[in-house]
Amino acid sequence: MKIANEDVSEAFVEVPAGHKHIRTRILLQDGSELIFQEATIANIVRAYITLKTDPSKTAVRMKGRKIGDRKKGYAEWQLIED
Repeated sequence: MKIANEDVSEAFVEVPAGHKHIRTRILLQDGSELIFQEATIANIVRAYITLKTDPSKTAVRMKGRKIGDRKKGYAEWQLIED
């Protein structure tokens, strides 16, 4: 699925009531809705910034992995740069 800027009717970023983390909701012109957790957007932003600022990089691939030994407060499932 390719989503162009004109396909988006609204993007809404908030910390929902009763939550600690940001959610990003994207409403598309066709009525469909995408909701992203904070960690997902943070990883996409990190990859984007890496590409924009590192002149030697031309791509960033991240793969989802279960992390057994992780820092306190971090989810077991992480997107890790490949």
